[in-house]
Amino acid sequence: MKDKVYIFDTTLRDGEQSPGASMGINEKLKVALQLEKLGVDIIEAGFAVSSPVQFDAIQLIAQEVKNAVIASLARAVEKDIDAAAQALKYAQRKRIHTFIATSPIHREFKLKKTKEEILKQAVYAIQYAKQYTDDVEFSAEDATRTELDYLVEVVTAAIDAGAKTINIPDTVGYTVPSEFTKIIRTLKEKVPNINQAVLSVHCHNDLGLAVANSLAAIEAGARQVEVSVNGIGERAGNAAMEEIVMALELRKDIFGVETGIVTQEIYKTSRLIVSVTGIQVQPNKAIVGKNAFSHEAGIHQDGVLKERRTYEIMKPEQIGRTHSEIVLGRHSGKHGLQARLKELGYTIQGDDFEKVFQKFTEVADKKKAVYDDELIAIVSECLSIDMPEMLFLEHVQIMSGSNALPTATVELKKNNRIIREAAIGNGPVDAIYKAINRIAGISPELEDYGISSISIGQDAMGEAMVSLKYEGKVYSGHGSSTDVLVASAKAYLNAMNKILYLERKKEEK
Repeated sequence: MKDKVYIFDTTLRDGEQSPGASMGINEKLKVALQLEKLGVDIIEAGFAVSSPVQFDAIQLIAQEVKNAVIASLARAVEKDIDAAAQALKYAQRKRIHTFIATSPIHREFKLKKTKEEILKQAVYAIQYAKQYTDDVEFSAEDATRTELDYLVEVVTAAIDAGAKTINIPDTVGYTVPSEFTKIIRTLKEKVPNINQAVLSVHCHNDLGLAVANSLAAIEAGARQVEVSVNGIGERAGNAAMEEIVMALELRKDIFGVETGIVTQEIYKTSRLIVSVTGIQVQPNKAIVGKNAFSHEAGIHQDGVLKERRTYEIMKPEQIGRTHSEIVLGRHSGKHGLQARLKELGYTIQGDDFEKVFQKFTEVADKKKAVYDDELIAIVSECLSIDMPEMLFLEHVQIMSGSNALPTATVELKKNNRIIREAAIGNGPVDAIYKAINRIAGISPELEDYGISSISIGQDAMGEAMVSLKYEGKVYSGHGSSTDVLVASAKAYLNAMNKILYLERKKEEK
């Protein structure tokens, strides 16, 4: 049986310390329940003494989460440990995580204490916490800038005092993998009682090395890793949970360890953190970024179409994503275009395909990506293929105001008959779109919406642009009018007709 690496998730504590990432109590509970579903071993729910909101959130999570260990952070002082213990009172499995800084710069400028005083305070805090729970974790803050001999002394004393987990934090993201490997190996060799505790690491990303340092520590013998979802946290963030988990999963030949993470829940967890914190994931972010399974280069598209393993080291389904994406743009080649046209129901060969490809490259040179509806338009233009509109806008009426529910009445012509629907929305545009959805019988996801002026003056024309996502594909629409609400309705209907057209093509096929 392989060694297990315990996943200690600090999204709710260190992750929440990201500027602007504060979560409400119910949001923290929602995240904690998803982390439990993900399979993390320990959830650091907060810093109980720091505020009443933190205390209440930890207490609620401790009551509701049944499988994971629930931890609260506490400085090496009695009032912090008491608060943590009270907040964790109802947890089925609880841990008090106490810490004190050990590096010279912290000793001199922050704590103004000697080595002996810090060692004594650490031992006392661990023994004091033991009265509440046998599961006590001790962190030597700024461990990677601490003298190695002194760190060995502190860790030895902490384990003697009863700490079951010893955490070695790279608090300011200063170390590098080779250096961190040396620290972990030294502790494994020189701490006489090291086998009585789990050795843990907590890395920050100030030099972009949090994941690399964490993996180096695991290879050197650490068996707990402290992480956050999407890598959020103080300053440049923490080691990203999803990156470490998938590295351990894919490179078992190197690390020879396993985790209890249900990897199919990774993407869902990532999206939840985005929604509750408002912190977006960068498009090129490993594992969970929008582009992580997207291919635009022609050579890559050709390889993936022939055998996905040529340019993908993991399947998107492994982390809960639905599929890889061939992104058609200026770098795409003929194989990628041919494959996408075939998916859309077009088999185009010879000179006809060359015409379509030439027009496609002209469009691709002018914009970042070419969507399916635009491909249909290109084929229609080059080969005189008719793409009839399925819904026509006849009339739209809005009732809105500061004291009124935004309500839209929409009349559309479908198969030479008028269909009228009304809907209430969050605003007038939302109400229009909901009414159109009711008539169309489908509800695509609004990915993007914009309105701009295409002329000047009080009677200026407004142009609306929408992007709709339906069954994994994106469709764009444009509409113009002197009334921006009418323009918005036209743009939405333009995109909707493309969706309906493709759906009809699939049925015919």
